[in-house]
Amino acid sequence: MHVCKNMIIGIDLGTTNSLCAYYSDEGAKIIPNRLGKPLTPSVVSVDEQGMVSVGETAQEYGLLHPDRAADVFKRFMGTDKKYTLGDHTYNAEELSAFVLRALKEDAETYLKEEVTEAVISVPAYFDDKRRKATKRAGELAGLKVERIISEPTAAAIAYGLYEKRANTRFLVFDLGGGTFDVSILELFENILEVRAVAGDNYLGGEDFTDLLVSEFLQKNEISPDALTLRELGRLHKAAENAKRAFTDEDEVSIVFPYQDEDKEFHISLKDYEALCEPLLEKIRKPVQRSLSDAHIKLSDIDEVVLVGGATKLSTVHNFIVKLFRKFPDTSINPDEAVALGAAIQAAMKERNEAVKEVILTDVCSFTLGTEISVERANGMYEAGHFMPIIDRNTVIPASRTERVYTLHDNQDSIRVNVLQGESRFAQNNLLLGSMTVRVPKNTAGEEAVDITYTYDINSLLEVQVKVISTGEVKKQIIKGKSNEMSEEEVQQRMEELSYLKVHPRDQEENRLLLLKGERLYEESTGDTRVMIDMWLRKFEEALNSRSRENIEDARRELKEQLADLEDSFI
Repeated sequence: MHVCKNMIIGIDLGTTNSLCAYYSDEGAKIIPNRLGKPLTPSVVSVDEQGMVSVGETAQEYGLLHPDRAADVFKRFMGTDKKYTLGDHTYNAEELSAFVLRALKEDAETYLKEEVTEAVISVPAYFDDKRRKATKRAGELAGLKVERIISEPTAAAIAYGLYEKRANTRFLVFDLGGGTFDVSILELFENILEVRAVAGDNYLGGEDFTDLLVSEFLQKNEISPDALTLRELGRLHKAAENAKRAFTDEDEVSIVFPYQDEDKEFHISLKDYEALCEPLLEKIRKPVQRSLSDAHIKLSDIDEVVLVGGATKLSTVHNFIVKLFRKFPDTSINPDEAVALGAAIQAAMKERNEAVKEVILTDVCSFTLGTEISVERANGMYEAGHFMPIIDRNTVIPASRTERVYTLHDNQDSIRVNVLQGESRFAQNNLLLGSMTVRVPKNTAGEEAVDITYTYDINSLLEVQVKVISTGEVKKQIIKGKSNEMSEEEVQQRMEELSYLKVHPRDQEENRLLLLKGERLYEESTGDTRVMIDMWLRKFEEALNSRSRENIEDARRELKEQLADLEDSFI
């Protein structure tokens, strides 16, 4: 076996399973773990002696001692969620580091050389906070991580899409154990460009298993609270096996011992598919959003590629065939595609001559912007509004500039809050950082600054603020480690929408329209987003007037506008 020196391995850090690969003279190859298997369950346990186990061992230990094991922690990367395993407490980053360290050791044993660097994949829909948490997990595991690659891009590389004919559009459908994303990629000449991404960080194969668990408990009239953690773990495993059995069977059974009695549950494939409808609907929406953002129709897609173990589920596979009206490419094991692609990307990074040179582009998964004040009809200004600078699904690296002006006479400074999110209102978006620049005192509106956001392939954001009158320039790299909000804080801010508390917004129809407008704003980009913002501002002006006639007219107009827009999205 010939292996490059100073090799960089590719790692697929998954919610349910993780694996790694390397590039040899024979192409990309999966590295077997210490049990000789390609997949390592993303499970960590700590025994009473404080010994950490990873993979199947940890999985088995967890069935016996559920309070000493953790799984599905990838869903909570970059959050403050803590996992207590016996006397030890870890966050998702630290648990992921244990998995990555195990993969590193397995690679070193197999390759018979030290491994110090890796290309690690992340879901396309991971925001900066989660991407940086993944990078830190790699560093905690003793790996140099210079490149984070989106899972769909890695999969596209593994399928050899970069070697296909030019001007071809691909849709990568990635449903793993805990996350879902869909990406649209386009190949022209030697450039593989990501056109759009969408997804759900809290949707995956685990949810399809949980449906069977819930249905079993309901049919047997058992409360989840009546089961111990160990019993719940065993029931989950039984449900997982039943779910997989649907691949070959039209009816499956779960038999589970409870209080000295075997409880049974039988369900047909047809009934199970009916249970899955809400989950399948959650899959449909990101597909529609990605097509809308890419400004293409479903019929424009030349090829559909499946990634992630959950795509093997017959219910999901049948849904995909119906949705896309074509059979997807399944030439590569969906479990292995991402790791193989990451290994090829690692070889490209090493300038391996055996790999065809291809330029990879990615997109900014979330909108980046700043906080501004907007003028109302009465001449007063209202603070707290969000101004997008780099729209989501903009190809990166990207650089965009917007100009803002002073608001008050003799104003001597401008504060730039760097925000990430899709809401019209600053407080509902994620604050990444802030910077303040001095400006000469002058009449309101006479002084201005140009705000330039530059976002690179490694998810680093440079913010430059230039004072127009003096030429003074101030720069800052936003790394996203400070000023991060927890999931609980984000939720709290979403619930405290002050603009809904102003009379007469307590009226249900008005509230509904505002929320629908907010949703459509978040789902849109560019000119459409500007138009929706204008509509909503007009409606808000009517609400503030407290004139019943004005409100009714504005409500009727907005209702029609949003309905027409929503129809155009379908």
